[in-house]
Amino acid sequence: MKLLLDTHTFLWLNDESERLSQAVKELCSSGEHEFYLSMASPWEMQIKHQLGKLSLAIPIEELVIKNIQENNIKLLPIDLLHINYLAQLPTHHKDPFDRIIIAQAIIEGMAIVTIDHVFVDYPVQLVW
Repeated sequence: MKLLLDTHTFLWLNDESERLSQAVKELCSSGEHEFYLSMASPWEMQIKHQLGKLSLAIPIEELVIKNIQENNIKLLPIDLLHINYLAQLPTHHKDPFDRIIIAQAIIEGMAIVTIDHVFVDYPVQLVW
């Protein structure tokens, strides 16, 4: 299964793994699934960091590279197809980062690993 990590899930995976559900921990340790991080997530983290809403032990670039190398997480670029799909998404969710993650998951046939309850209003598989 291809799994797209929501930003908070990516952060918890690194610093607060106790906040992850047992199901997510099992998916991570099984070695059977592909994990992806949308390029929207580092972008969101950078903005929140600059606004003082997010503090990190290491710079965002190092955090992402570390996860690519050590946890085999792949970066998912934002394509025009993803952006165009936003026009079809209902506006249940107003957060632009979450909306692009939802669009990417739908277009790429991925499940999203998240606890965001608003995601259930979209035609995408969720894991938590």
